[in-house]
Amino acid sequence: MINDTTPSIPFRRFGLTLLFQTVLILSVPAQAIYTHITGKVIILQTAPLEPYNLLRGYSQTMRYDISSQEQLRGLPGWNSLPKQQSDDDIVTFIKPGTHFYVILAEPISLRLPGLPQPWEPIALSLERPANLNNNQVVLKGIAQRGLIEYGLEKYNMPEAERNQINEDLRTARQANPEPTQQVPPIVMEVKVDAWGNAVPISLWVRTGETDQPKIRQYRL
Repeated sequence: MINDTTPSIPFRRFGLTLLFQTVLILSVPAQAIYTHITGKVIILQTAPLEPYNLLRGYSQTMRYDISSQEQLRGLPGWNSLPKQQSDDDIVTFIKPGTHFYVILAEPISLRLPGLPQPWEPIALSLERPANLNNNQVVLKGIAQRGLIEYGLEKYNMPEAERNQINEDLRTARQANPEPTQQVPPIVMEVKVDAWGNAVPISLWVRTGETDQPKIRQYRL
């Protein structure tokens, strides 16, 4: 009698399914590694939300000035994006789930002395732009309810570094108790690849008194 050792069809299907799931799982870190190697370094300004109040927990949530759709309404390309009315029909937002691109340009003017200067949003596009200047990058985002996510919102930080940042912010507040500055003294350094994918690299924090600022960099 000849034994048929050919795998059955259900087994082959199981193997293909397992292979597909493995590739899918590995594709996320592979994409991050690719972006780390090929990406261009840019700086994003954080928004005056929870990170400015103090970092808590082992997984932080960061928002940026370009996370708010209100900050992007006046840019070229806004009108070409699909929209959805708010509940009160007064404000129009980008339709949730819409993938689009924000074109950022290297800054030409100073905003936060001592810190790396944030890149400025200059246009929006539903399709990935093919031609960019050397001083421009494209960042891929997805619209949510009134916000935009770029895959840079959550990250982990060692407890010692998180505690040091919190101490820096406390020191800065004690030295400058008047809330005269609307822009948080924290910027995020990220790398962006040619496809608009981004990964966080480090946080830059400005502490100390206004006339004698101190700059710290925390690697992520």
